[in-house]
Amino acid sequence: MPRAWYKCAFTCFCFKFGAPDNADEENKENLNFGLAGITQSREEWKKFKRRTRHNRLRDSQQEKQPYCCPPAAPSKIKVPAPQPIVKRDRRQNSSRLSASNNRELQKLPSLKDVPPADQEKLFIQKLRQCCVLFDFVSDPLSDLKWKEVKRAALSEMVEYITHNRNVITEPIYPEVVHMFAVNMFRTLPPSSNPTGAEFDPEEDEPTLEAAWPHLQLVYEFFLRLLESPDFQPNIAKKYIDQKFVLQLLELFDSEDPRERDFLKTTLHRIYGKFLGLRAYIRKQINNIFYRFIYETEHHNGIAELLEILGSIINGFALPLKEEHKIFLLKVLLPLHKVKSLSVYHPQLAYCVVQFLEKDSTLTEPVVMALLKYWPKTHSPKEVMFLNELEEILDVIEPSEFVKIMEPLFRQLAKCVSSPHFQVAERALYYWNNEYIMSLISDNAAKILPIMFPSLYRNSKTHWNKTIHGLIYNALKLFMEMNQKLFDDCTQQFKAEKLKEKLKMKEREEAWVKIENLAKANPQAQKDPKKERPLARRKSELPQDLHTKSALEAHGRAEEPAPQDGR
Repeated sequence: MPRAWYKCAFTCFCFKFGAPDNADEENKENLNFGLAGITQSREEWKKFKRRTRHNRLRDSQQEKQPYCCPPAAPSKIKVPAPQPIVKRDRRQNSSRLSASNNRELQKLPSLKDVPPADQEKLFIQKLRQCCVLFDFVSDPLSDLKWKEVKRAALSEMVEYITHNRNVITEPIYPEVVHMFAVNMFRTLPPSSNPTGAEFDPEEDEPTLEAAWPHLQLVYEFFLRLLESPDFQPNIAKKYIDQKFVLQLLELFDSEDPRERDFLKTTLHRIYGKFLGLRAYIRKQINNIFYRFIYETEHHNGIAELLEILGSIINGFALPLKEEHKIFLLKVLLPLHKVKSLSVYHPQLAYCVVQFLEKDSTLTEPVVMALLKYWPKTHSPKEVMFLNELEEILDVIEPSEFVKIMEPLFRQLAKCVSSPHFQVAERALYYWNNEYIMSLISDNAAKILPIMFPSLYRNSKTHWNKTIHGLIYNALKLFMEMNQKLFDDCTQQFKAEKLKEKLKMKEREEAWVKIENLAKANPQAQKDPKKERPLARRKSELPQDLHTKSALEAHGRAEEPAPQDGR
């Protein structure tokens, strides 16, 4: 390598480390380039050398102090006053990808105005045009013209694939998937209420997506594509793969219910079209549920995922695979113990009932799991459990009912005795269900002895008059069902009440006897105020004669001698 090359590199290196702090940014950038310039041509080195000489000359003409000498007087640097930090709600900002740098869109001609031979090319151009992202959060009024161009293009493409055939050609698939991914796959904002009270759909307002005018059309376009008769899964599977599905599932945590509704339909269509992705989709949904149950206890899309699973379970072939049974027992049933059960309970109950309709032998483990997770201090949740149990009893087989009736009705007896009138009322509504009454009638000999004490006791003691009427109705039905058994239960209940009274009387007499014996004890005759067991009286302290005499002598020595005449 020529010596000039090394000399130039050495000069640049020295100048780099000797440059004054106030050197301009262009000079510093050029110096950085010089240090890393071994891959550049020799001409670039010459240009760079001339530029650095020019900068040196300019610096000397400005009569700057040498960098090696300290300044004569300390320069006073004016530090700007700190500006107050304004906390902004960045949840919306973090839910969007960065807006594109070049956001000026050209309005393309309409697809119906070009010859059929050019439609595919124009269609792809419009798809690529729709990959441009806009800012709907910090400045909603910016780029209104270009936002409208994108919205019009999306609307036109939706109509185009809906009303035309043979327009979804093979080159279209990667462009569509790319456009969908660019617009949809993004980092979602953190929850607006991560640790507060659970979300109430009827009372709380959800956080809506600011870019929804475009997102809605992208979802609608993608759905029309999946539902089109021209859609070919064999071609699309190259692009709609496991990574695509995983990113789609992550969007279910969006707080916008409109987006979750589109996602639900989209994932269901993908599950139906792509057979190779079905097991993977179920596995990833399982992972979301596991994370929700055992880690976060927060996810916005549990109800929608359960709704998808309801239709999937409905299509399971018989006999059920062991994998599906494990999913019921290890995933669906533990979902009952999460605090936010009310948000997704109807969909969860539907999935459980679908399993029992497919395989009645699962009834016993399901009911026993519900009794295990039964809420003890959450009355509204208890009402939900009672609703689900009634749905299970509506589809239960009589042979399976016999296995679970005793623990089930013991829990119902507790619910009838609940001071929360909605819990007691919901439990007593079981006696208005004809199928449940037929099951009770066939097994009255076991059920009535369990239920009778709670019914009879609360018919007189419950504070709510409505509960009294429902209890009288249940007792009347039991009486009409089996008069002799009802009379036997009545006599048995009265005998047990009498036995309890006798036992209580014996207990009271025993306590009175113990009290009298305690009073008769000689130790009890002493005045308790005089007795101080934890403090010893002064008279009881041990006395030392020598110490006593020494103290007395010491006291006499300190007394002043009496003076005569005074």
